[in-house]
This record gives sequence, C-alpha cells and structure tokens, in this order.
Amino acid sequence: MEINTQLKSLADKINLLKDKIETEESTKHAFILPFINILGYDTFNPTEVVPEYTADLGLKKGEKVDYAIFQDGAPILIIECKSWKEKLTIHNSQLFRYFHVTKTRFALLTNGITYQFFTDLDEKNKMDEKPFLEFDITNLKDNAINEIIKFHKSNFDVNKIVDNASLLKYTTEIKKQINNELQNPSNEFIKLFANKVYTGRLTEKVVEEFKELVQKGFNQLISEKINDRLNAAINKESQKQKEEAEEITIIEDNKIITSEEELEGFRIVIAILRRKIPTSRIVSRDTQSYFGVLLDDNNRKPLCRLHLNGGKKYIGLFNNNKNEARQAIQSIDDIYQFENELLETVGLYEKENN
Repeated sequence: MEINTQLKSLADKINLLKDKIETEESTKHAFILPFINILGYDTFNPTEVVPEYTADLGLKKGEKVDYAIFQDGAPILIIECKSWKEKLTIHNSQLFRYFHVTKTRFALLTNGITYQFFTDLDEKNKMDEKPFLEFDITNLKDNAINEIIKFHKSNFDVNKIVDNASLLKYTTEIKKQINNELQNPSNEFIKLFANKVYTGRLTEKVVEEFKELVQKGFNQLISEKINDRLNAAINKESQKQKEEAEEITIIEDNKIITSEEELEGFRIVIAILRRKIPTSRIVSRDTQSYFGVLLDDNNRKPLCRLHLNGGKKYIGLFNNNKNEARQAIQSIDDIYQFENELLETVGLYEKENN
C-alpha cells in the first residue's frame, strides 16, 4: 500500500475515533504509533523504536522523551507526544533539553493530529523554536506528503532532509505572513501598494480606506487565478473529450465500406430525381447500417436509404412525418418502381422551403 493511501486511512481512523480517545496514552497507541509504522519503523522492535527513551542531562537524571527512533544504533528522531485535545507548545517541551544530548538532528512534537518537525537551522546542536515542517494529518496537502515520505525508513537521508529544511521553514513562515496580511493587513503592507497607485499624502484616513481596497484587490486576484485554472482544466478536458470523439468517429468511418452495388443504386436515385432538382443537391452519406441519400447534405432531409448489405435488400422511403418505411427489393433495378415516392419526397421538402 502506498504511503499516501496509508496516511489517508489513518486520517479517516482519527476522525472516526478521536472523540472516544480521552488520554495521552490512548492518543499514542491509536494515532501516533500507527504513524510511526507508516514511516516503515517496527514499533515492536526495541532496536528501532524505543519508548520512554532516557537521555541524562547533567545533574538532571531520569527524564524521558516518549519515543526515539533509531537507525544503525543511533537515534535519528526523538518524539514527544501530547493528547489530541492539547495544543502544541514547544516552550515547555523536553525536546529542547534532549535535542543536543542525543545528537539527533530531528525532533517531532505531535498530538497525533498536528505534527511539528524541528531541526537546528538557527544554531548548531540547538533545536530551533519554529518547526521546518508542520501539517495536520486529517487535512494533508501533496507537498506535506512528499516531505513525510523523506522520513520513511527506506528513504531517510539526514543531509538531504536538512538541506531542504531551510527552504521549507522559510517558505512556511512566508505563507503564514502572507495569510496574516490578507486577513488583517498591516499599515506597512497597505502603504506598500498605496504608494504605487496613490499620488497624494498617505494620511491615516487614506491608509484606512486603502485597507479595504488592498483586501478586495487580493481577494479578486486570487478568485480570478482560481477561475482561470478551473477554466483551463475544463477546456483541457473538453478538448480531450473532443479528440476522443474524433478518434471514435475515425475508427467508425474506417469500418464503413461502400460497395459498388450501393454506388450503382445511388446513380439510379440520381437518375430519377434529376428531373426535378439539380444533381448537386443530391448527396450520399454511407454508414455502417445503411447507404443514405440526402437533399442538400442535410440529415433532416432524407430522400431514401438503401439497405443492400444484409441477406435481404430494402429501400427505405420517407413519408410526411419523415418516418422510414422499408420496401423489399430483389435487385437495385427495382428502385425504379419507387420513382413517384422519391419525387413526392423531394416535393415535400421543396414546399417546406416556400
């Protein structure tokens, strides 16, 4: 099973069970240990996943972090767990104290729903105060899944993750700042745009007026971008359906074989009808089921249909309501017997035009 499918299954389980989970210990067993398993680590193997991991710190002995994941005999990730009902706050976390003692490069703080991954980008061997990766497992985005995969046992590479951590950390912070500015623009943010379009003095009143304009401008721009993408996707799908339909038509057309007998029958129909209309108005349309003859190449003006490829031969004639009535024929020469009917059909269409 692919990791994204496993994460989706865990998210469904969390949404189903969370209201029945009351304690931190239950959160660990129901939500966090399954996540560790998804990363490819055996939670029943004490050489891979160590619960209640102890790393003595100076004179302070016996403090434990909830889990440590080991690789090649060394801890690569320490994990502190909270109840799913608790908010995550790093400032009271034991992760800070354990981080440099264990020599690990990564720490995880989680309540089984929100996951925060930390490293030491700001100061070596000292855990950063802000995570470089944070996600809600019940609302996972593709980019978060791609980062989770890097922590899988089969993919784990310290240097690659650290090299990418800086980009992730600052991208996340920038996104948060942009979101904050869109929700509640600061004066600096408003002035940044007002200065580009307003020539007067930016008084407090003007800045307040521009606050609404900046918010409205960004919201409209975002909506337009979303609509453009939706329309592009719809047009792409429509084009794909059109191309598929054209391919089907080509395949069907390739199955149509016009026989010499059908062509001879068509020539007989022309010979009959040319007395009343120019031959240029008499058009053939062969299909897999029949050989059709139309007036002015118009499907709504059928003159007759020749059914010549089956065991029995028929000519299909059309009445006032344009309903087809089949008449059996022994050979195409019998078409001459229906001269009056064919001429009457032409007359009906000519009356419609007058």
